[in-house]
Amino acid sequence: MKRYEIKYLLKEDVSALIGTTICVKGWVRTKRGNKNVAFLAVNDGSIIHNIQVVADPAKFEEELKHITTGACIGVEGKLVESQGSGQAVEVQAESIVVYGEADPNTYPLQKKGHSMEFLREIGHLRLRTNTFGAVMRLRHNMAMAIHTFFHERGFFYFHTPLITASDCEGAGEMFHVSTLDPENPPRKEDGTIDWEQDFFGKFTALTVSGQLEGELGATSLGKIYTFGPTFRAENSNTPRHLAEFWMIEPEMAFYQLDELTALEEEFIKYCVKWALDHCMDDLEFLNKMIDNGLIERLKSVIDTDFVRLPYTEGIKILEEAVKNGVKFEFPVSWGVDLASEHERYLVEKHFKKPVIMIDYPKEIKAFYMKQNDDGKTVQGTDVLFPQIGEIIGGSVYGSCPHAGFGLGFERLMLFVTGMANIRDVIPFPRTPKTAEF
Repeated sequence: MKRYEIKYLLKEDVSALIGTTICVKGWVRTKRGNKNVAFLAVNDGSIIHNIQVVADPAKFEEELKHITTGACIGVEGKLVESQGSGQAVEVQAESIVVYGEADPNTYPLQKKGHSMEFLREIGHLRLRTNTFGAVMRLRHNMAMAIHTFFHERGFFYFHTPLITASDCEGAGEMFHVSTLDPENPPRKEDGTIDWEQDFFGKFTALTVSGQLEGELGATSLGKIYTFGPTFRAENSNTPRHLAEFWMIEPEMAFYQLDELTALEEEFIKYCVKWALDHCMDDLEFLNKMIDNGLIERLKSVIDTDFVRLPYTEGIKILEEAVKNGVKFEFPVSWGVDLASEHERYLVEKHFKKPVIMIDYPKEIKAFYMKQNDDGKTVQGTDVLFPQIGEIIGGSVYGSCPHAGFGLGFERLMLFVTGMANIRDVIPFPRTPKTAEF
């Protein structure tokens, strides 16, 4: 018998199926009832909502003994209009198969609140919770939005290597990749490791960025984007850092600064609008349970023009704020690299909207950024967002005129979901001393 996904049954017009026998399969979220009737809330991951299965305890006495929260079951039954509130249809069970039981004494996901820290300890099960189901469906949709955005605008998806001999101008500490015996590597006469005997004949590591290879793609194909995992071997145990994360890095030949900032703004708005258009059920849940300002904040992004703010003007605003009694942990002066607290002040307190900061001092930016006529600043751009701070970093490059930016996918996910810790927007986080699951 054909299995119907619960999303289809709850979201599509199923009037033609009313009164017919259908099949649903999934995991039991709750079981309740009495000696006359049992109600099973079943979820298959396709949607945040459960479908209710109504079962006769007399008919399914043996099966119901083995069904508790977490059990995996298959149900064939009649689809009927629901007698209660909350959903339009339910299933009257005619047969039930228990595929897998969950011992109520040891199964950790019960009908109660669990901390995010606890859920990280049970990574094999946390994806079954409402919160992480919502986050992962949103993650999928953000990936689809990214690919669709660039494809519609004539960009080519460009695959850059994960194993590289380049450190991308020191973008971060690197994880070594080697086939040499770590206990006894071959050494030269001076005692240093002889990398020529390694698999690639040189020192190699996992990539920290696909930017350099992406630039080669852009100067051949015109417009490309990368979207893949990157790695930083930095001992950063903060809510904003991962050792393995995903990056989106478009590179465009012949783009000028105004074209770059326009693309950055259009890209972010497109992704946020996609979430609002395609994931409202999940957003409503997260808005209720995680961040009650989430949906309003997402709508405000697509309804407002981002501010273009030269670095020098931004410093003046921050210095004026200090004069008026605002206290920052880190000092403010022209030439400093802004801290997250400075960026968030500009976005959340002063402008109350996203800001694209441009024209940074050349001393605090990479050497390849195009220099302005003043000889002091370069055409770098940072997109600053509420609650996040910097979400995009980009620039115009010298030599053959071209431009590009980098967006940490998990930073985007933090903004779109309202989650507080970057470990909770990726299925299996990799952080210092943590590589479970």
